[in-house]
Amino acid sequence: MLSSAEQKILTDFLLTDMDLCKFGILLSLCTGMRIGELCALRCSDISLDDQLIQVEKTMQRLKNNSSGTSSKTSVIIGPPKSQSSVRVIPLMAPAVRLCRQILPEKADTFVLTGSHRYMEPRVLQFRLQKYMQSCELKDVHFHTLRHTFATRCIEAGVDVKTLSEILGHSSASVTINRYVHCSMEMKRKNMEKLHFLDP
Repeated sequence: MLSSAEQKILTDFLLTDMDLCKFGILLSLCTGMRIGELCALRCSDISLDDQLIQVEKTMQRLKNNSSGTSSKTSVIIGPPKSQSSVRVIPLMAPAVRLCRQILPEKADTFVLTGSHRYMEPRVLQFRLQKYMQSCELKDVHFHTLRHTFATRCIEAGVDVKTLSEILGHSSASVTINRYVHCSMEMKRKNMEKLHFLDP
């Protein structure tokens, strides 16, 4: 998970000379979308009027089982791994403004490329690593963005059930067990709510 200071460093970097790839990474940081979901996302999946993202597909590279092909793997775009992963994510106002500024007008193009050609997850992960080097941040993977989003939501007071649905988890307990790790700052604020020794 990124600390608040690290998140600010990354956000500032992504907003500088923003392109579609940087925008996509920032969008993931603002929504908790998985890397495969982001790579499969098309402009038509984002409704700026309703301020929503419809997550219906994911992208992954899988082994070829057929012997009639020379390639060992293929990129597949299909439904997410579970029904709970098919979801609608509300967009916060700053993300909507960014979408209006940078998204291509052609609805059937991929968000990360602005064309009919996709960017696959391993390429996006490589780009993220390059950005992390520029930011001098270590041990940050794409999943770190999802973890950071979840933690910031909890710190902001978002209830776990709502967060679970935004993340596309099957239950709130999955969200709690995987992502809810309170920062010391959050623990301290919660402890200050207690008044056991007040006169």
